Amino acid sequence: MVNQALFGEAFEILDRKAEWTQVRLGHDGYVGWMLDRQIQGISLEEYRQLVDEPQALVSDAVDLIEHDSPSLTRTVVAGSPLPFFQASEQILQVGAEAFLFQGRTAQRLRNREELLLNAYLYSNAPYLWGGRSAFGIDCSGLTQMAYRLTGFSLLRDASQQATQGRTLDFLDEAQAGDLVFFDNEAGQIVHVGIYVRENRILHASGSVRMDGLDSTGIYNAELGKHTHSLRLIKTHF
Repeated sequence: MVNQALFGEAFEILDRKAEWTQVRLGHDGYVGWMLDRQIQGISLEEYRQLVDEPQALVSDAVDLIEHDSPSLTRTVVAGSPLPFFQASEQILQVGAEAFLFQGRTAQRLRNREELLLNAYLYSNAPYLWGGRSAFGIDCSGLTQMAYRLTGFSLLRDASQQATQGRTLDFLDEAQAGDLVFFDNEAGQIVHVGIYVRENRILHASGSVRMDGLDSTGIYNAELGKHTHSLRLIKTHF
């Protein structure tokens, strides 16, 4: 799995092979394959509305959308869009089906405190390559989802996210919620985490965890060594 599409995310269809469909996600342009049975067709007008207009987002790590038919009730996760959600009636629409959602939606408060609260939703989540939920998440999935819930749009991979925002020259300029990037021996950016406070970073490595941070990189006290080499710091505030 290279990526995870969440419930309610709109996408374009690029190709079809047997029971698989190649798609491009509308919110970040990421391309991948999914099973046909996971797809609900919509009109071009509906697609543009879902992509161009802000949709309500699930804000709790896990919640439910309920249907009159119990077999259609679904689990949703933090950051899942609720298509055409009517807050007053607590109803969302997926194709011809209406669902009830009584949970909380993201406020999208674009401040550092809110960003950290959203990031902490994923604390201790297991690492999953391509994952974007508390059931399993990778490093750039963590940063993308925390920022999404806070009202920012990030690209999917760490190397892509490193092209966004404003570069900070020194680590001591970083503030809570800024992104810190790390490279490999070939100089390629391969990891990203969220700056929490002096000498601390939240990132997904084995699980979503808090580790030490200095001018060299991430220091894992359990292993007694640096595990990632510092390359770049970016801010969106």
